Amino acid sequence: MNGKRHLEPLFWSLFGAGGMVTALITPVLVLIVGIGVPFGIIPAEALSYDRIVAFAGSWIGRIALSGIIIMTLWHCVHRIYHSLHDFGFPPCNVIKSLFYGSALILSIVTLTMVLLV
Repeated sequence: MNGKRHLEPLFWSLFGAGGMVTALITPVLVLIVGIGVPFGIIPAEALSYDRIVAFAGSWIGRIALSGIIIMTLWHCVHRIYHSLHDFGFPPCNVIKSLFYGSALILSIVTLTMVLLV
């Protein structure tokens, strides 16, 4: 072992967490919004504008929405980064810094918006 530390385990853990959040939340949202409400299984009032704004304005709603956004963002960035390599375009360190740096900046922006609003 050369003693050099890598950030790759951190990125893989964020990728895994984002994949889990996306895999658990997205099908439920599709079921509720795409099937439940249109077919009358769930009343349309359950997703009224006032109720959604009230949920998004509460602390629990803010934490949940920011967690979903941030984890999905890291998952997507890591997936796209490694897909470049799979397609035969080995990304350099500049591309890696751009991808993960943008995910970090957007995560900070999301958290800032959650705390300031």
